[in-house]
Amino acid sequence: MYIPQFSEPVEVFHDRHLPEPARPAGYAALINAFELSVPLPLMLSAIGERHRIVEAKSWRIYGPRYAPEPTLEGHLTFALKNEGLDLAVLKRIFEKADRQELGTMISAKPGSAYMRRIWFLFEWLTGELLDLEDARSVGAYANIVDTNQQYAAEPRMSTRQRVRNNLPGDRDFCPLVKRTRAIDAFMSMKLDEKANEITGTISNSVLARAAAFLLLKDSRSSYAIEGEAPSHDRIQRWGKAIGQAGQNPLDPEELLRLQRIVMGEARFIQLGFRNEGGFVGDHEPQTRMPLPVHISARHQDLDSLIRGLVNFNTRHAEGIDPVLVAAVLAFGFVYIHPFADGNGRIHRYLIHHVLAARGFSPPGMGFPISSVIYDRIDDYRRVLESYSERLLPVIKWRPTEKQNVEVLNDTTDFYRYFDATPHVEFLFECVERTIKQDLPEEVAFLERYDRFKAGVQAEIEMPDSTVDLLFNFLRQNGGQLSKRAREGEFSALRPQECKHVEMLYEEAFSAGQK
Repeated sequence: MYIPQFSEPVEVFHDRHLPEPARPAGYAALINAFELSVPLPLMLSAIGERHRIVEAKSWRIYGPRYAPEPTLEGHLTFALKNEGLDLAVLKRIFEKADRQELGTMISAKPGSAYMRRIWFLFEWLTGELLDLEDARSVGAYANIVDTNQQYAAEPRMSTRQRVRNNLPGDRDFCPLVKRTRAIDAFMSMKLDEKANEITGTISNSVLARAAAFLLLKDSRSSYAIEGEAPSHDRIQRWGKAIGQAGQNPLDPEELLRLQRIVMGEARFIQLGFRNEGGFVGDHEPQTRMPLPVHISARHQDLDSLIRGLVNFNTRHAEGIDPVLVAAVLAFGFVYIHPFADGNGRIHRYLIHHVLAARGFSPPGMGFPISSVIYDRIDDYRRVLESYSERLLPVIKWRPTEKQNVEVLNDTTDFYRYFDATPHVEFLFECVERTIKQDLPEEVAFLERYDRFKAGVQAEIEMPDSTVDLLFNFLRQNGGQLSKRAREGEFSALRPQECKHVEMLYEEAFSAGQK
């Protein structure tokens, strides 16, 4: 198939400005030629007129010598070689491409790794077989995912095309992650070993208290992200659930159990998987018209999408870094949004589940991921929007009588296949902070508090609860007992005892107060 070239270099493509005039190539050219309605890849390619590569504003501009032949084969090969796999775009291309032409293109070059990869991807994505005999022993086995470009799973041989299927998922769910310097650097840090080094030097009593406090902090923050301030009982119950993350197999029943825990009383909330559309956003005040910033997967697609999520976690992610798996699973879940309510908290729970089940987090110690996310809420929203903003324009929908949305086109693949690179980088940043900052700070605080308490109780007979009250008065007043405390709750303390507890506080927390 001939792919018409742009007659002149362009400055704007699908409302996306190029850093300089150039002719779209690879996926961009194919999206244009096949008139595809798909979320645009995070990075598009074009051919410029100067002999160097420029990368800026979501574009990579190549020099003239990189220009592909103006054919389906030329642009597909360019895309696989320079842009990696975009399964949603590839599937839409294959659905429109002429099968006979594809077969002729592939059979003409039996030794080409690119042609055998295209062959496999066509049959894997569409479920159709091309009219081709199995590949002869020509050419070495080729990886479907180029591991220099994207992270992959353990390979499974496909003798029909002589390829190694190292896709990290199946047809139902297979997001991909670009290989970046940032992610490689995070992986080389071995953050799981760092966490175990920290916890290995801490007494069991302090470790248990730190774990309990961080779980409670994470639970409270997870509700706060959703703009909720539930009762302490609900926060504790959800914290307990987070503390048990990784103990139960992840399947649809487990997801339903988690929703029941997180929602508590459900008189006005639909429990269970959605049986109608869903969206994230607001309503127009006068008309109640939906104003979505994200539209959930169609409820008719939930069975296959949830099955894909489960299979990704249990079957296909072996050998992949746990933080990468956690990001793909959790953000995939929240984009699908299978419940009417509770999706955000369960999405963050899934991070705990993966890190605990795969032995990344120390036994009994959950990282306070939600509290870090809450501190970085604007960054978190930008990461969520990194895909939602590209997804929303290609969803056709109409409002329902219940002020909900009804999706009118087939969007299933857009939730199966997305680029999770920003999500992985963000989660690594959060995990790094919890290990290098939050966990050591919490442990240091507890150890200082224990020194303070021991010093007080060595001189003054005082129950633990009263020591805690004393500490809070000191902390709130910069290490000094206020007039109110001296004349009220601690009027029984002698002047020299007041000076003594202030000195103990200064000694314990002079190196920094939490």
